Amino acid sequence: MEERPEHDPAGAMPQQIAALCGGTQPVWIFAYGSLIWDPEHGYVEAEPALLRGYHRSFCLYSYDYRGTPARPGLTLGLDSGGSCRGIAFRLPADALEQAINRLWWREMSGRRVYDARLLPVQTRRGRLKALAFTALRDCPDYAGRLGVDDAARAILGAAGRRGSCRDYFESTVRQLEELDLLDRPLRRLAARVAAIAALEAAHAGI
Repeated sequence: MEERPEHDPAGAMPQQIAALCGGTQPVWIFAYGSLIWDPEHGYVEAEPALLRGYHRSFCLYSYDYRGTPARPGLTLGLDSGGSCRGIAFRLPADALEQAINRLWWREMSGRRVYDARLLPVQTRRGRLKALAFTALRDCPDYAGRLGVDDAARAILGAAGRRGSCRDYFESTVRQLEELDLLDRPLRRLAARVAAIAALEAAHAGI
């Protein structure tokens, strides 16, 4: 998420997560959005995976990364309910601590919007535990289940330090589509984003 600050307001890494750094068991990460197309971490294995109990949703406001306080964008989170198909990445055993620390700083520094959890996912090799970053519903940045028009307009109208929300959205949709992971709600949102963008372009005479 946000760039690494000088101090981590999210606090110390929980003992359960820190213990993974020095463990001997394989460590898997469940990726459902930008961690798929912009992982920033090495991995030695990748498996299609199904996570039950959470769904992929543009449910988090971004006031800096892909938006501003005046025009917040939206970013993905794993919200409660339903299920989500993604990719489970196995981190390299010889650089485990480095990989976990990098993921932690990426997802958990800055404004705290995620809870890091070890959750069961189903893969072709069977059931395994994977580290997943789920949306915090009680954080100020939680947008909830916005209507499709409100979500589409937020995506189209926002840009931040890391670029436009629309670029982030379209990169995510494109990669999920290529991997056959794009779900129906996201397809509907993508169609609405495209429709509103076309209407705005027509009104502007583009």
